Parts: sequence; structure tokens; C-alpha cells
Amino acid sequence: MMKNINKISQEILAKLPLFRLKDLIKAVRACKTAAEERAVIQKESANIRTAFKNENPDTRHTNVAKLLYIHMLGYPAHFGQMECLKLVASPKYADKRLGYLGIMLLIDEKTEVLTLVTNSLKNDLNHSNMFIVGLALCTMGNISSSEMARDLCSEVEKLMGSSNTYIRKKAALCALRVILRVPELHENFISRSKSLLNDRSHGVLITGITLVTEMCEQNPENVVIFRKAVPLLVRHLKNLASAGFSPEHDVTGVTDPFLQVKILRLLRILAKNDREASESMNDILAQVATNTESTKNVGNSILYETVLTIMDIQSEAGLRVLAVNILGKFLSNRDNNIRYVALETLNKTVGIETQAVQRHRNIILDCLRDGDISIRRRALELSFALINEGNVRVLTRELLAFLEVADSEFKQGMTTKISLAAERFAPNQRWHIDTMLRMLKLAGSFIREEVLAGFIRLVAQTSDLHQYTVQKLYAALKQDISQEGLVLASVWVIGEYGDVLVSSGNFEEEEGVVIEVTDYSVVGLLESILMGPYANQVTREYVMTALMKLSSRLSEGSAQNKIKELLLHYTVSMEVEIQQRAVEYTNLFSYDAIRPAVLERMPIPEARTIIQNTGSSDSPDTRRASSSGASRSGPSDQDLLLDLMGVGTSGGGGGGGDSSDNMMQSPMAATSPQPPKASNVDLLADLFGGGSGGGGNASPAMTASSPAPTQQNTSQNLMDLLGEDPAPSPKTPSNTTSNYGLDSLASLGNSLSSSASPSKTAPSAAAGYEAYTKNGLTVRLLPSRDRSNPDIINIQVLFSNNGSQGVIRDLQFQAAVPKSQRLQMNAASSNFIQPNTTEKQMMRINNPSQSAVKLRLRISYEVNGEKKDDIAQYGPFPEGAF
Repeated sequence: MMKNINKISQEILAKLPLFRLKDLIKAVRACKTAAEERAVIQKESANIRTAFKNENPDTRHTNVAKLLYIHMLGYPAHFGQMECLKLVASPKYADKRLGYLGIMLLIDEKTEVLTLVTNSLKNDLNHSNMFIVGLALCTMGNISSSEMARDLCSEVEKLMGSSNTYIRKKAALCALRVILRVPELHENFISRSKSLLNDRSHGVLITGITLVTEMCEQNPENVVIFRKAVPLLVRHLKNLASAGFSPEHDVTGVTDPFLQVKILRLLRILAKNDREASESMNDILAQVATNTESTKNVGNSILYETVLTIMDIQSEAGLRVLAVNILGKFLSNRDNNIRYVALETLNKTVGIETQAVQRHRNIILDCLRDGDISIRRRALELSFALINEGNVRVLTRELLAFLEVADSEFKQGMTTKISLAAERFAPNQRWHIDTMLRMLKLAGSFIREEVLAGFIRLVAQTSDLHQYTVQKLYAALKQDISQEGLVLASVWVIGEYGDVLVSSGNFEEEEGVVIEVTDYSVVGLLESILMGPYANQVTREYVMTALMKLSSRLSEGSAQNKIKELLLHYTVSMEVEIQQRAVEYTNLFSYDAIRPAVLERMPIPEARTIIQNTGSSDSPDTRRASSSGASRSGPSDQDLLLDLMGVGTSGGGGGGGDSSDNMMQSPMAATSPQPPKASNVDLLADLFGGGSGGGGNASPAMTASSPAPTQQNTSQNLMDLLGEDPAPSPKTPSNTTSNYGLDSLASLGNSLSSSASPSKTAPSAAAGYEAYTKNGLTVRLLPSRDRSNPDIINIQVLFSNNGSQGVIRDLQFQAAVPKSQRLQMNAASSNFIQPNTTEKQMMRINNPSQSAVKLRLRISYEVNGEKKDDIAQYGPFPEGAF
């Protein structure tokens, strides 16, 4: 019976108009589905529209109230904007209050109707009733546009000087909206703002400080004007800190924490980079930091703002230590929000007070085990910032322990930072290698290519630890082949120093296990990787190259046969790169005369680049790179052949095989690269057409004399090996192509030969285009378009020293190009330029869009004991330059 009565009452309500807001709320709450609610709202909206058309002033108030409720539910209510304006024009306070509320909800600063509100606001700002003035100020402070701010600025300024505390407070907040919309109007409020800082009312004082803070942040010139108010603000803060219980302003035992925070924030702005202002507030900051209770969140907010102020001004050293100790106390708080804030602040202050932050190292490391991922992330950043020469062993051990259990998203960044920290602060090379080995074991699959290349370079540099390193990697590889980074590093090192491993014989691991080492066992381990479930194309490329290297280092016949068998198996591989390598390597066994030279040990690799995007807004847009180790995931054909021959490119940036889509930029190498051995240079010259045949332009070292007959035969054999026809005549360039995709070797040889054997010549004033000249140093650019690829522009950079300033030392040259282009730089011939000589460096720009070539250059050098660092720009090149 009751259900039927409720149903009948709902049907009656649905048919009759809802005359009161309370009835509409009941009808909406009685709806059981969204469709029912929409039906009720649509019906009532139609009734409200009809009532608005009839213009009945008795029902306008109720209809607007119902319309605002409909707006709060998310339904359209814009048709009531004009009715709100009519309510504002009413002389009744209740109508004005509802009208202004409707204006704030239904109108924003982009609505055209807003222009009609300006006149009503102007009238109400001059009203005798302070509450009506307050309504107008509140409305303007919420929806004011730039035009309204200009029109009513004078009224707001006048009200800021009112004798009524209520009006002054709201006028200050309205002035804040005005300067946010029209910043140039801030000058109108400077004098009034000064008087607000002397106000006794906490409400007026907090709004005045907020206004002054915004004015100082928008216009730094105002800081000097308001800096005279520092003693007054210090006095206010002192009164608040030492005041007794005040029921009007007390918040859980702290007197007006909101005002204290606002004062501290303004003091931080006014005292920045000013010694006198900083000294005047040292005492009160120390008092607030020591007397504020930290057991409650209100006190913590004041302490946090105090710490920020101490760290941002020129405070005393003892005060900064006190601030760091407060943050350390925050770290022991159970509230994760407070701990997060402490870690975030310590990350910003660790560079200022490193020693004070070091005292809290243990609790920071404990945060690495926190359940909140954001806490762990901030603690990890701070842990890396704390590493130095004294604690590198302890912190690295803790970070490696965390790496073992860290989330996958942390591991790649951690491995990069651990490797950089180990490289920078390593106490000795053996510790450095051990650290990298453990990292490879724990997170080898998350190691970036640059880190892997840096480790390989480290191993190549430490010749006295070759046996130790190759044994460690061999033992690690026998235990685990699932970590890709560990596999790639181990395979490279074993292939390069396999003879050292075999000659050392069996060795004992730390656990007392004896590891057997024979020629066949080494090859068998590489075979297990090749056939294993974790092998991918890159891994197979590394293993095949390592096997080929071992063919010239191992003497056992069974091992040699096994290597040939494995390579022969992959000559029919479906992967073109693998098949190409297998065919070339298999053919190389037929040329025992040159095979040891081709497979000789590689020189120490050059440092390469890490690409970093910084989003520079300068023109042209550039992507910069920081110098570090870098590597390619899969070496190209050219790199493969050069690696086999033991000859590396002379440029810091490699041979352009980086898989990144970003532009590449490479700084000048710190030292001149080691020249390759004469036999290999001759071999490369013949191969690239710099000797008896081929169309490439060889360096002077390659073309100064004719190769010996034996060298001609060697190059002939190598050309046969690669599937190329010999040159028909020493004087006739041949345009032969490779059957295995090596047709670009000649173009690479051109760029290599230009920097492989640099010659020093006297500077020529007519050579190239001058990009920089200062302090006796002149930088000229000689562009030319690449013959094999019209999209590539070769630029030879000439560094000339006219001798006026003596020797130019430590020359570092960096360049950047627009985003649509890619830049590759080889190493310079030398970073020391003697008087009246010229050094060279080669750049290559890939410009597929054929856009204008613009260069931003950074040149740093030392002359007469003084360090110079200059920025220069050049471009575009004149028409027909290349």
C-alpha cells in the first residue's frame, strides 16, 4: 500500500511544476535512474524558461536558485545569465547576493554578458552598505576580465584605504586579481599596500602580504621598494611566535599559522641576495625554528617554510645546519607527505650544505625501503647526490643492494647513475671493475648502451687487470646468460682477450669452485649463448664477432673446427646481417696471410656521446649532447669491418650508427686519438680507394707513396673476400659496389681519411668561411656536399692560431644544428694549437629536408693561462657554397 502511495505522489510531482527549491531537490533525489533525473531536470528547466519569459519578479529569486542547483548537477543553465543581472539590479540584499552568486557560477571572463556587469559592480562598489560592497568586491575578484580590471581599478584602490576592516580585506584580494589580469596596474597599489602591512587586523595583514608577494614576484623592481618593510615584518613574526593563547587566531595551539607562513614567504623574497636584510632576520628565524612545535602538522608547515627561507637567503652557516636538521627530523615522521616534502627539499639543498645532509645518510637510505614509490624515488635521487670520494664504497654497496629489489622502472636510471658515480669517485680501477661487474649481474638487461660502452672502454684501459676481468666475466657468464648487458660485455671481452683467459688456465672463484678453462670450453660457452633462449640478433652479432676473434687467438684444432662449423651454420640465416657476417667471416679463413692483422686487438675506444634533449627555446632549435660513453646496439657493416681491423673512427661521435632519432653532437676529444698502425692504414687506404684504386679521397699519409707489391696483393685478396672486383688501373677510379651491402664504405672512408692523418699547415685567409675570430684564434668552415649522398654535407673545421697570444691550449669545440638535421663530429687533430699553425676537425651534417644549415658553436680554450668560453653562430652558408 505504501509503495503505491509513493508511486502516485511521484507521478503527481512529475506533472506539477515545482514551485520551491526544496521540492526540486526532493524530486531529483527520488529518481532511481539517470534517465529519470534528466526528465525531471528538463521539465523543470522548461518551466523556468517559461517563467523567465513572463518576467514575474516575485518568482525570479526562486527560479534562479533552482537554476543554480541545476547548474551544480552539471546540466546547462546559461539561459539564466540575464536573470542574474536583473537580480543584481534589485535593491534587496538577498536578491543581490543570489544574483552575484549566479554571475560567479554562470559567467566567466570570456562571456560577452560580462560587459553588462561592469556598471552594476561600479554602483555597488560605492554603496553605503559594506556587505553589498563586499559582494561586488568578491564577484570582481572571481570573474574580472582585463577590461573590467582597468575600468574599476580606481574604485578598488580607493576601497583599500577604507576605514572598514571588512572592506579593506576584500579590496586587497580584489587588487590581487587586478594585477594578475593587468600587471602594469601594480603601480596603482604600491602606496596602499605599504599601509596594509601596518594593519593590526590579521585578516587585512594576510591579504596585504599576499598582494605584496605577488607584486614582488611579477616585478622584481618592487623588491627594492618593499625591502624597507623587512623590520616591520620581522616584528610581526616575532609577536606571533611569542604570543600567548589567542582564541581568535589559535589553530591547535599555534597562533595564526597562515599569517606566519605568508610572512616567512615574503621575507624569503625580500632578503634574497641582500646581506643586510638577511642578517636582520637571522634571529627571528632561529627563534621560530627552535620554538615551533613539530608534533603537529600546523607546526610542521611553519617549520618547512622557515627552512625554505633559511636556505634561500644569505643566512649564517649554523642556521643552515639547523634547517637541515629540521628536515632530518621530518624524515622520521610517520606521515608520508612530510617525509616526501623533506626529501624533496633536501634534494634542493644538498648542494648548499652537503656535510650537514651527510649526517642523515642512514635515515635517507632507510627511505629506499619505504612502501611508497614516490618516497623511494626521492630518496634514490638524494642518495646519488650524496656520493663523494669518502663514502662511495658504502653508498654504492647500499645502492647495489637496492638495485637487486628495485622496481623495473628504477633500474635503468640507477645503473646509469651508479656507473657515472663509480667512474667519478672510484678509489681504484679494480673496485671500479668489481662494481660494474656486480651491476651487470644484477641488472644487465636494464643497462644502457652508453654504460656498456663505458665499461668496455674501462676494461680496455686497464691492461694490468685484463686477466682478472676476463676471468670474472667468464665465471659470471657460466652462471647466468639471461642478462643481456652482462652477455654483451662478457662476449666482447672474451673475444678480445680470450688468449689471456686461456693462458691463465683454470682458476678458483670466491666460493671455492674451480672454473675450467680450455680452448674448447670457451668456444662451447659462446655456442651455448648462441643457441640459448635469450639470444637475439644483437647478441648473435657479438658472439659471431667474438668467435672470429678467437679463431686467431686459440691454438687448439678442435676449437678452430668448432668455430668454422658455427659460422658455416649461419651462412644461410634468415637474418641478413647475421648471414652477411657469417659469409664474410667464413671467407676470411681462406686468407690466413691477412687474418691475424684483420683480427688484431682493438685500440682503446674513444669516449662517445649521450644524447640529451633540453628543449632550448633559442633559434634555431637545438638538441645538445653531453660527453660520455656511447655505443650502438648493432654495429653497421662499416663498423664491423673497422672493428675487425682494429681501426676505430677518429671522431668522438662514432660512425653515425646511433639508433636514436635525435640529432647527434659530439665535443672535441680531450686528446688526439692514437694513430693506427701503418699496415692497417695502408690496408684501409687500399680498401677505400685511397691507394692504387677506388674513388675516395685519401689522406696525405695514404697517398704520399705507392703501396708495396705485397700490400697490393693483400688489398686484392681482401677485395676478393668482400666480393668486389679489383680496380682496373691504379690511375682510373672504379665505382664498384659490394655484393654484401658494403657500398657505403667508400663514403665512410672519405670522412675517415680526412681526419686520420691531419697535417699542420699555415693558416690561409681565403680558405673557407670565417665563423669565429678572437684572442688569436680563427675558426673557418669549409663545406662540401658528399659525392655518394647529396643529403650529407661535409664541413672541415680549421682552427688557426695567428701567434699573437702564444699557444692555445685545451681547445674544446661543440656544435649544434636545427632539429631537422643530424650532426656527426670526428675528433680534432689536436686540442693544442701552436703559433702559426692550423688544426683540423671534420663534421658531417645529414640534411634530408635540404633546409638552411645553421650552426651554433661553443668554443672554449685556454690562452695565456686564462680560460675563454665563447658562443658563436654561423649560417646559413652563402648560395653555391657546396
